[in-house]
Amino acid sequence: MKIAIFSDIHDHVWNLKTALAQVQEAELLLCLGDLCSPFIVDLLAKGFPDRPIHIIFGNNDGDHFRIHAKTKVFPLVEVHGEIFQTEIDGRSMYANHFNYIALPIAQSEKFDLVCFGHNHRHQVERFGKTLAINPGPLLGFDGEVPIPASFVIYETLSGEARTYRLPMAPFPS
Repeated sequence: MKIAIFSDIHDHVWNLKTALAQVQEAELLLCLGDLCSPFIVDLLAKGFPDRPIHIIFGNNDGDHFRIHAKTKVFPLVEVHGEIFQTEIDGRSMYANHFNYIALPIAQSEKFDLVCFGHNHRHQVERFGKTLAINPGPLLGFDGEVPIPASFVIYETLSGEARTYRLPMAPFPS
C-alpha cells in the first residue's frame, strides 16, 4: 500500500492543493499535525476522495473540536488525537507530531515505521529495523527562512520512502 505522509500544513492551501494533486496514486493519507484551521480537513477530504485519511494533532491545531467534528461530514477522515498506531501489510506503524517523542521510539526499534513532524526538517533515517520519517513541512518555512515544502510517499510492501519537494514559492523579504 502507498501511504502519503504530510505534516505541518499550517493553512498553506496552495502547497496543500499541489501536494494532493501529486499523491493520487496513494491509498491512504496520514497527516502528522499542525493543519491549523478546520477548513484544511475539507481540502484534504475533497482532494483525496474515497480513501482513508488519518490525522493526529500537533501543537498548532487551534480548534480540536471543529477539526474532530469534520469526521461526521467526511466519514473516511479519522482523528486520532496525538498518537496513531496501526499495522498495514504486516508493517507496524507509530505516528506522533513531535520529533523529540517519536525519535526515541524509532530508536527503540519497536515499530517498522515511525512518523513525525514538528521541527520543519525533512528526515528519512533508519534505526535498525525502524524507518523514521519526517516528511518536512508542507508550509515551506522553517520559522526563519523559506525552505522547500515536502512530503513523503511510503510503500508498505517494499518499505521504501520517496520524498517529493514542491517548487519554492516567492517569499517577500
